[in-house]
This record gives sequence, structure tokens and C-alpha cells, in this order.
Amino acid sequence: MARRCAVCGKGPVAGGSFSHSHVRTRRRFLPNLQKVRIKVEGVDKRAQVCTACLRSRRASRVR
Repeated sequence: MARRCAVCGKGPVAGGSFSHSHVRTRRRFLPNLQKVRIKVEGVDKRAQVCTACLRSRRASRVR
């Protein structure tokens, strides 16, 4: 299963890690996804939704 929000489509982004010894390595920043039940076209479904959508109540307004 992809690490992507079912509502807004937010997914992982790439960036750099910068250690105390100044070693730079690539890393991924993952979205904060939670498994919730949302109503999609009148049917309850379980989906992974980011916390930004949960706080803004976008998850409850899906179709």
C-alpha cells in the first residue's frame, strides 16, 4: 500500500539529513497517515488519511 493520503494525495518527499559531523545523506519525509473510516459515495470505507485532512475535516467531505 502506498504511503499516500486518500483525500489530498499527500505523499513522501525527499530531503537531506545533516548529521553533527556534517555528513549529508538522503532521506524521505513521510506524511503522518492514520487509518480512519470515511464515507465514500455513501459507503463506509477504511482509508489512510493525513492528519492535516483530519483536522480540517476534509476527510468527512469526500463525495
